[in-house]
Amino acid sequence: MTLPPWLRNLLIVLAIGASFGLGALIFGGGGPPPSEVGETIYTCSMHPNIRQNRPGSCPICGMDLVPAREASTEGGPDRVQLSERARTLARIRTTEVRREEDPTVEIRLLGRIEADETALRTVTAWTAGRIERLHVNVTGQQVRRGQVVATVYSPELYAAHQDLITARSQLDRARAGASEDTARAALSAVRSRLRLLGVPDAELARLEAQREPATRVPIRSPFSGTVLERVATEGDYVQVGGALYRIADLSRLWVQLDAYERDLPLLGLGQPVTFQAEGQMREPIEGKVAFVDPRVDPQTRTVRVRVELHDPDGLLRPGMYVRSIVIAPAGPDQLAPLVIPASAPLFTGRRSLVYVEDPHAEHPTYLPRKVRLGPRQGEVYPVVSGLSEGERVVSRGAFALDADLQIQGGPSMMTRSDDEPDPWANALSLSQAQREVLAPVVRSYLDLQEALADDRLDDTREAARRLGHEASKVELTGEARRAWRDIGRDLSTHATPIGEANSLEDARAPFEGVSATMQRLLQRLGNPLHTPLRVAFCPMASGSEGASWIQRADKIDNAYFGHRMRHCGELREAVEPGAHLPEWEGP
Repeated sequence: MTLPPWLRNLLIVLAIGASFGLGALIFGGGGPPPSEVGETIYTCSMHPNIRQNRPGSCPICGMDLVPAREASTEGGPDRVQLSERARTLARIRTTEVRREEDPTVEIRLLGRIEADETALRTVTAWTAGRIERLHVNVTGQQVRRGQVVATVYSPELYAAHQDLITARSQLDRARAGASEDTARAALSAVRSRLRLLGVPDAELARLEAQREPATRVPIRSPFSGTVLERVATEGDYVQVGGALYRIADLSRLWVQLDAYERDLPLLGLGQPVTFQAEGQMREPIEGKVAFVDPRVDPQTRTVRVRVELHDPDGLLRPGMYVRSIVIAPAGPDQLAPLVIPASAPLFTGRRSLVYVEDPHAEHPTYLPRKVRLGPRQGEVYPVVSGLSEGERVVSRGAFALDADLQIQGGPSMMTRSDDEPDPWANALSLSQAQREVLAPVVRSYLDLQEALADDRLDDTREAARRLGHEASKVELTGEARRAWRDIGRDLSTHATPIGEANSLEDARAPFEGVSATMQRLLQRLGNPLHTPLRVAFCPMASGSEGASWIQRADKIDNAYFGHRMRHCGELREAVEPGAHLPEWEGP
């Protein structure tokens, strides 16, 4: 049957339409894209190619999907801005940076288990002779007190034993009178001779009771323990006091830890220690520091720290390696460290990064920030530099934020090169005593800054002179001494003309050099005060080229213009007590 052309064309159109409809049913097509009808698109922070019009989990990594429209970098290329709904869906959680209430330091040390030196014993031969038999032939064997461990043939003892038997017989035959006294004296002399040969009293009584002289005598162990070393061999000739075995009571052990010199100020007797022996799946063992060696090993530059241990079940063995944690208090004279949750930082190579919440943003906004952290202490990390007390860091969801920043082309953790210069590469850690030496220098500079900001010329000159005087008194040691040599010289050089200035304008010109040197001090040696310091910047200073200074106040207090423009500028960085200024915050 031949169909008319118009009917044939109609059937072709219907067939094509049906095929498209079926394809839509099979592949989920049909209708305009969700973005065209105003629906929210959900995507995965790690796999942005995953896009759907309903919430759920990523089919690749299992992460919760977040609204693609609501995660953006509208606040700038170096931050992530979310809506409240997106933050809730992404389960972002922040935690305040705080100081440890009861600051402690975890010192991680490696060591090994050894036998308690006070429980080491040596079994010796009490008579000279040839070893006929060793009854304990292998190390590791247990021996009891009084157990026969060797048999010795001793000609000298044989002759002395013969004399003892003869003297005993003569005394038994002697009657009362002079002959009896003579026999008693002879017997006593032979007994003394045997005692000088090393015969114990118990063995002497046994020998005296025998009727025939012994050619072989037993050597008994006076101690109980485990044989650590078999010194003698059958057939050897031993002298009186010659070593046969070395034994130890292994229920008493020592854990010998190796501590570096930098850890010594934090170590002391009685500090709690937890350690885990290699190959042991039992719970960590607890002990206390019993001894800190006063000597430093010249080869390893370490000091031995001893922990005494009671192990009646024999679960540990001398020679085992252990990993330990010594809990040391930070001390009342040390600054309580800032801490953040262990879940907050992201690590790649040598870099540590956290996401900090912007408290001034209209919408939830998070900025990446490079930080310097100390060794992990349980569930927290101590913050050496990079954060201030009261800031809020992302403690849950930081990886998702970093992935979103990467998608947007921002400087995420993954896009940063591991070869970036470390802003704290030259920072030196000072002791509390060294910080106290530097504190008067910093206080004198702050007095100078405040006097200039308040237009007080006489106080400015006095503070500058005091700054130079305090700088000349500083005495540091080691690497800090070399760092201070140039810093102290430059401080005195720039402070001298301020102390001799005839006007505020003359004083403000060299103040820029003093401030630049103070920033170097904070970068290399850190903030020695117990209060935070702020780095401020004024773009109008130094002939409109801009200049920085250090101040105590949390509001701008401009020392370059005084009352004329006292609040001109911006705060760029806060340096917490004991922290260091990053080197990228240059003058």
